[in-house]
Amino acid sequence: MIVSQYVYFALSSERVSAAEITARLGIESDEIAVRGSRVASPPRPASHRWKITCRKPGLTVDEQINRIVDRLFEHAERIGELAAELDAIDGEPGASVLQVVRVFEHPDGEEEDLAGPAEGLEKLAGQHQLFGWHVDGRVLEFLRLTRAELNVDEYAYG
Repeated sequence: MIVSQYVYFALSSERVSAAEITARLGIESDEIAVRGSRVASPPRPASHRWKITCRKPGLTVDEQINRIVDRLFEHAERIGELAAELDAIDGEPGASVLQVVRVFEHPDGEEEDLAGPAEGLEKLAGQHQLFGWHVDGRVLEFLRLTRAELNVDEYAYG
């Protein structure tokens, strides 16, 4: 099996731009989306989005999550306050999200490593090194402080 995966933390709003989110937080994003920049009606993307991403290959999902949490944890309370404001401005919850995206059989993904821990030993197929992940207490506290939802999307390529 081939696996491609990445993780991002995002703040989204229909009314507040990613540039304004950057200005309010004082933290530069890795990526942004501008509401309606691809299609005007209905607007696609549906909201402005400020994102901190980890696309580093070879890391498990929890390692990717930890890279993001390490970057943002000291700002978590301020992010949570802004998320609450964005929810109020847009009139609905969901401004803050920690997103996991996994695509199976993606041609640009990582092959399963069947080499065992010792020379001459092999793992059984289906034990991909990127399978399995967990969320520890620090990540749960980050989600609480930032008012973030955890969303996991998994797709089969093609």
